[in-house]
Amino acid sequence: MIYPVVKYGDPVLETPAATVTEFDKPLEKLVADMFESMYAAHGVGLAAPQIGFSKRIAVIDVTFQEDPKAQLVLVNPEIVKKHGKQSGSEGCLSLPDFRETVARANVVTVRAQDLKGKWFETTGDALLARALLHETEHLQGKLYISHISALKRDIMKRKIKKLMRAGEWA
Repeated sequence: MIYPVVKYGDPVLETPAATVTEFDKPLEKLVADMFESMYAAHGVGLAAPQIGFSKRIAVIDVTFQEDPKAQLVLVNPEIVKKHGKQSGSEGCLSLPDFRETVARANVVTVRAQDLKGKWFETTGDALLARALLHETEHLQGKLYISHISALKRDIMKRKIKKLMRAGEWA
């Protein structure tokens, strides 16, 4: 099932998500739906709050379906290590048509659970590191715009308010 992506302004995006405690068929179904929703929206990462579920779940595929083995499912993820620096253009499915340059760590290690509840660690660099940080922050109720200047963030928020008033941001 493809869920619509929740847009900036919805409180679910700025609220820390709940820890997942049940590893069952409904969780597997939600994760499958998250991948389907992410691909439909042309994204490389999606956090459960972005489709209205306040749960600590994220899915990532930086190959965008080119390599099925690249699909990552992160349940209750935590960043355990990060180093190096990269700076690049970043966007978000919940902030469509907006992109800004964001500085991030270049190598990131995440500890998370899989669909069965088993803990594992994974390390990524470049785009994968950016996606790991971006999606993990979503689960903490934090958006990438918290990493840009207050002036750029204010301009972006004003443009969004204008779109809301025009009925073009739903």
